[in-house]
Amino acid sequence: MQVNPLPLTRDLVLIGGGHTHALALRMWGMAPLPGVRLTLINPLPSAAYSGMLPGHIAGHYARKDLQLDLVRLARHAGARLILDRAIGIDRTAREVVLAGRPPVAYDLASIDIGITAEMPDLPGFTAHAVPVKPLDAYADAWDAFVQSGRGKRVVVIGGGVAGVELALASAFRLGSGCEVTVLEAESAPLRALGQGARARMLAHCTRLGVRVLTKARAIRISAQAVDLADGRRLASDFTLGTGTTRPQDWLANTGLALTDGFVTVAPSLQTLTDPLIFAAGDIAHMPHAPRPKAGVYAVRQAPVLLANLKAALSGGALRPYQPQRDYLKLISVGGRHAVADKWGLPLDGAWLWRWKNRIDQRFMTMVHDLPPMPHAPLPQPLAGGVAEELGTKPLCGGCGAKMGRAALVGALADLPAPRRADVLSLPGDDAAVLSCGSERQVLTTDHLRAFTEDPWLMARITAIHALGDIWAMGAKPQAALAQVTLPRLSPALQERTLREILTAAAAEFTAAGADLVGGHTSIGAELTLGFTVTGLCTSPITLAGAQHGDALILTKPIGTGVVLAAEMQRAAPGAAVAAALASMCQPQGSASAILAPEAHAMTDVTGFGLTGHLIGICEASHCAARLELGTVPFLPGAQMLSAQGHGSTLLPANIAALAGRISAPQTPLAQLLHDPQTAGGLLAAVPAAKAEALLTALHAAGHPAARIGQITQGTPHLFISD
Repeated sequence: MQVNPLPLTRDLVLIGGGHTHALALRMWGMAPLPGVRLTLINPLPSAAYSGMLPGHIAGHYARKDLQLDLVRLARHAGARLILDRAIGIDRTAREVVLAGRPPVAYDLASIDIGITAEMPDLPGFTAHAVPVKPLDAYADAWDAFVQSGRGKRVVVIGGGVAGVELALASAFRLGSGCEVTVLEAESAPLRALGQGARARMLAHCTRLGVRVLTKARAIRISAQAVDLADGRRLASDFTLGTGTTRPQDWLANTGLALTDGFVTVAPSLQTLTDPLIFAAGDIAHMPHAPRPKAGVYAVRQAPVLLANLKAALSGGALRPYQPQRDYLKLISVGGRHAVADKWGLPLDGAWLWRWKNRIDQRFMTMVHDLPPMPHAPLPQPLAGGVAEELGTKPLCGGCGAKMGRAALVGALADLPAPRRADVLSLPGDDAAVLSCGSERQVLTTDHLRAFTEDPWLMARITAIHALGDIWAMGAKPQAALAQVTLPRLSPALQERTLREILTAAAAEFTAAGADLVGGHTSIGAELTLGFTVTGLCTSPITLAGAQHGDALILTKPIGTGVVLAAEMQRAAPGAAVAAALASMCQPQGSASAILAPEAHAMTDVTGFGLTGHLIGICEASHCAARLELGTVPFLPGAQMLSAQGHGSTLLPANIAALAGRISAPQTPLAQLLHDPQTAGGLLAAVPAAKAEALLTALHAAGHPAARIGQITQGTPHLFISD
């Protein structure tokens, strides 16, 4: 979460993570426009780079090698990344309509959503074929097909450059015995190439055994075949559609000027209909300079798009984009070999593939080799200990920004015990318990320093996090109050942001059975959210009931602290960040309902990590515990990042707090047991005889729970075994 010295006054929303927007994010991070809140909306945390896709299909590149990491780019640009799919634009309200959350407001928007090669009018295509675009879905489907080994017969619908290039890549990957066929409905394939380059491409088809059928129109796709209009049936284990591309259907309902469904733009890349909306990449149609859909144009639009977005937001003059008339086409032909075509002068050879590889690798390096954020020099002179306290890492958000266990226990030591008869004293528990007649009211509060630029997502996670103490005591959530500190924003952005926060939080509390009934707001240096929550139960579950022999059940994987810490330094893979956010967004109400009737002791795993919260159970229950490291579930990427030396700013304090009270291997994996969790899972001590039945119920309810150890006799101590 960035601290903005100037108030934010305008919302710029980038719809889609195409190549143009990816480069614009990189350039924005180098020179942002002060006062602008930048948002990127994309369904996935990464996007496939088209230039390296044929090389991946052929097996030259791993899947990860062709991914543009939008999470890292968003962090670099100071943008909020919303992992959702745009399904509309309400131009009257100036809102982008999303599939899975409330609309997002914009003052200026840009569309770069790519296109699709689906053929819904071709019977059987949707069920039995794969379109070449979206690229990510095609790459995933191809990987699954190759790994399955279920066949070597491939039919490619479409005899253009993309279809033949991917057919050659498929034949090279599948090797001897494969049958790869290209279907071209017209009388000649590769019509976009010069005569010489076309002849060389067809020669490579002959070399690899790729059949190219002309005047071959597919009329039906089945699970194992493609039927042609002339009555022929071609056996196919993998059918790929490249013959046509089309835009997403929702654009037709925006009221924007379209050409064959594509967004029509002026030379400035503004839409002809609405000057507040721009478009670039494959989705844009340029009537002033029509060009084929090609990545080279998307890449070269980026500087002009960025300059014009900044100009439109600040009152400057817009500049035109004039694409080049022709460009060098470097087309891979299966192996590490390529054909070139420009100005009718074809070239052919392995050196061309090496040249193409250098161009592609240079592009990926440019997008991913992001300059480090400069640190302001410390003032001099300086009080002793300041540099040591700052350390070398930025302060984490979420539970990674909390006080360490030792400091907190020391500060609470002088807190007087409750004197009222209706306030029950439960040492070690995070929530207070109040007597309300025959019932007990659980009262807790929690707040988090923001770790994402997305207020809606941050509100969801904070609400789930605050509910954790209620669920851990087996109580049913009742009511909540919000405490919101907003960064400096214009009144319009204050209203938008607070509405997002309250909408997201209210939805979580309502789903949990509670009401969000009010709260307090203030303006500060950065976004901080908190909630005070109450819950009702007849007999709260505490830390103090664990018994010798109890099984320990954990309902969520751990690792949010290390993933978020690495993400702040742009080191966490986007997929790992997305998985961590999804885990934090999983409420624990149904897990509590399953565990509470049987649990002897229960807590939620948050800032002090798995070990810190387990030692809390041991202290309150006067017992020890044994954990089996191999059974503890970890989030994707957490182990790798820990091994690379990443960790939350709270991690050293968590480790130090248990010195002498834990026996564990000195490994990065064991260190993750101290990792501070945000919106973590429940940790329950349950009768061993009931553990398997409880796990079965938890799994059926969608919780990735695991049995990770047991309660043992002895003084409070943790024994960790491999």
